[in-house]
Amino acid sequence: MREVTYSVQVEFGDCDPAGIVWFPNFFRWIDAASRHFFTTCGVPRWAETERTLGIIGTPLVDTQAKFLKIASYGDVLDIHTHIKEWRGKSFVQAYRVLRTTSEGADVILECEEVRIFAVRRTDTQGAPGIRAVAAPPEIRSLCE
Repeated sequence: MREVTYSVQVEFGDCDPAGIVWFPNFFRWIDAASRHFFTTCGVPRWAETERTLGIIGTPLVDTQAKFLKIASYGDVLDIHTHIKEWRGKSFVQAYRVLRTTSEGADVILECEEVRIFAVRRTDTQGAPGIRAVAAPPEIRSLCE
Protein backbone atom coordinates (compact mmCIF):
# COMPACT_ATOMS: atom_id res chain seq x y z
CA MET A 1 0.00 0.00 0.00
CA ARG A 2 1.10 3.52 -0.70
CA GLU A 3 2.29 5.45 2.38
CA VAL A 4 2.76 9.20 2.64
CA THR A 5 4.49 11.11 5.44
CA TYR A 6 3.36 14.49 6.75
CA SER A 7 5.65 16.30 9.20
CA VAL A 8 4.64 18.69 11.99
CA GLN A 9 6.79 20.67 14.38
CA VAL A 10 5.20 20.96 17.81
CA GLU A 11 4.96 24.61 18.86
CA PHE A 12 4.67 26.02 22.36
CA GLY A 13 0.98 26.84 21.81
CA ASP A 14 0.23 23.20 20.91
CA CYS A 15 0.99 22.14 24.49
CA ASP A 16 -0.92 22.23 27.76
CA PRO A 17 0.53 23.84 30.92
CA ALA A 18 2.49 20.63 31.62
CA GLY A 19 4.29 21.02 28.28
CA ILE A 20 2.56 18.00 26.72
CA VAL A 21 0.78 18.22 23.35
CA TRP A 22 -2.91 18.83 24.03
CA PHE A 23 -4.63 15.74 22.57
CA PRO A 24 -7.05 17.50 20.13
CA ASN A 25 -4.01 18.81 18.25
CA PHE A 26 -3.17 15.26 17.20
CA PHE A 27 -6.58 14.97 15.55
CA ARG A 28 -6.06 18.32 13.80
CA TRP A 29 -2.69 17.12 12.47
CA ILE A 30 -4.11 13.74 11.46
CA ASP A 31 -6.89 15.47 9.51
CA ALA A 32 -4.25 17.55 7.71
CA ALA A 33 -2.24 14.36 7.06
CA SER A 34 -5.34 12.79 5.49
CA ARG A 35 -5.70 15.59 2.96
CA HIS A 36 -1.92 15.65 2.42
CA PHE A 37 -2.11 11.94 1.57
CA PHE A 38 -4.63 12.55 -1.21
CA THR A 39 -2.77 15.59 -2.54
CA THR A 40 0.52 13.70 -2.64
CA CYS A 41 -1.19 10.83 -4.46
CA GLY A 42 -2.32 13.29 -7.15
CA VAL A 43 -5.96 13.81 -6.13
CA PRO A 44 -7.00 17.39 -7.01
CA ARG A 45 -8.40 19.88 -4.51
CA TRP A 46 -11.92 19.03 -3.35
CA ALA A 47 -13.33 22.04 -5.25
CA GLU A 48 -12.04 20.41 -8.45
CA THR A 49 -13.32 16.91 -7.58
CA GLU A 50 -16.73 18.43 -6.85
CA ARG A 51 -16.80 19.92 -10.35
CA THR A 52 -15.59 16.75 -12.07
CA LEU A 53 -16.83 13.86 -9.88
CA GLY A 54 -19.28 15.43 -7.42
CA ILE A 55 -16.95 14.51 -4.50
CA ILE A 56 -16.86 17.30 -1.88
CA GLY A 57 -14.39 15.60 0.47
CA THR A 58 -13.79 12.68 2.80
CA PRO A 59 -15.64 13.33 6.07
CA LEU A 60 -14.77 11.34 9.14
CA VAL A 61 -17.37 8.88 10.44
CA ASP A 62 -15.36 6.99 13.10
CA THR A 63 -11.97 7.24 14.80
CA GLN A 64 -9.88 5.30 17.27
CA ALA A 65 -6.53 6.40 18.68
CA LYS A 66 -3.94 4.94 21.03
CA PHE A 67 -1.71 7.48 22.73
CA LEU A 68 1.53 5.62 23.46
CA LYS A 69 4.03 8.34 24.44
CA ILE A 70 3.95 12.08 25.03
CA ALA A 71 5.18 14.75 22.64
CA SER A 72 6.28 18.25 23.59
CA TYR A 73 7.41 21.65 22.34
CA GLY A 74 10.16 21.39 19.73
CA ASP A 75 9.45 17.79 18.72
CA VAL A 76 9.15 17.03 15.02
CA LEU A 77 6.45 14.46 14.41
CA ASP A 78 6.17 12.41 11.23
CA ILE A 79 2.66 11.19 10.50
CA HIS A 80 2.74 8.11 8.27
CA THR A 81 -0.57 7.64 6.45
CA HIS A 82 -1.98 4.90 4.26
CA ILE A 83 -5.31 3.42 3.21
CA LYS A 84 -5.62 0.22 5.23
CA GLU A 85 -8.88 -1.01 3.71
CA TRP A 86 -11.28 -0.06 0.93
CA ARG A 87 -14.92 -0.81 1.73
CA GLY A 88 -18.13 -0.41 -0.29
CA LYS A 89 -18.85 3.23 0.57
CA SER A 90 -16.10 3.90 3.09
CA PHE A 91 -12.41 3.32 3.65
CA VAL A 92 -10.08 2.96 6.62
CA GLN A 93 -7.17 5.37 6.77
CA ALA A 94 -4.38 4.44 9.21
CA TYR A 95 -1.81 6.72 10.84
CA ARG A 96 1.37 6.22 12.87
CA VAL A 97 2.83 9.30 14.51
CA LEU A 98 6.58 8.96 15.05
CA ARG A 99 9.21 11.11 16.70
CA THR A 100 12.75 10.38 15.53
CA THR A 101 15.45 10.65 18.17
CA SER A 102 19.16 9.80 18.22
CA GLU A 103 18.18 6.40 19.67
CA GLY A 104 15.65 5.66 16.91
CA ALA A 105 11.97 6.34 16.38
CA ASP A 106 9.36 6.53 19.12
CA VAL A 107 5.78 5.69 18.23
CA ILE A 108 3.73 8.47 19.81
CA LEU A 109 0.26 7.59 18.54
CA GLU A 110 -1.54 5.07 16.35
CA CYS A 111 -4.88 5.97 14.85
CA GLU A 112 -7.43 4.56 12.44
CA GLU A 113 -10.26 6.52 10.89
CA VAL A 114 -13.24 5.44 8.85
CA ARG A 115 -14.01 8.03 6.19
CA ILE A 116 -16.40 8.28 3.27
CA PHE A 117 -16.30 9.95 -0.11
CA ALA A 118 -19.17 12.43 0.14
CA VAL A 119 -21.42 14.09 -2.42
CA ARG A 120 -24.04 16.76 -1.77
CA ARG A 121 -27.61 15.67 -1.12
CA THR A 122 -30.83 17.60 -0.86
CA ASP A 123 -33.89 15.96 0.64
CA THR A 124 -37.43 16.52 -0.61
CA GLN A 125 -37.84 19.57 1.65
CA GLY A 126 -34.66 21.14 0.24
CA ALA A 127 -32.51 20.57 3.33
CA PRO A 128 -28.83 20.21 2.50
CA GLY A 129 -26.79 17.19 3.50
CA ILE A 130 -24.29 14.67 2.25
CA ARG A 131 -24.32 11.02 1.29
CA ALA A 132 -21.61 8.44 0.90
CA VAL A 133 -20.61 7.04 -2.47
CA ALA A 134 -18.12 4.39 -3.50
CA ALA A 135 -14.57 5.61 -4.01
CA PRO A 136 -14.24 6.79 -7.61
CA PRO A 137 -11.96 4.36 -9.47
CA GLU A 138 -9.73 7.21 -10.68
CA ILE A 139 -9.09 8.35 -7.08
CA ARG A 140 -8.67 4.83 -5.77
CA SER A 141 -6.08 3.98 -8.43
CA LEU A 142 -4.04 7.09 -7.53
CA CYS A 143 -3.98 6.05 -3.85
CA GLU A 144 -3.04 2.37 -4.19
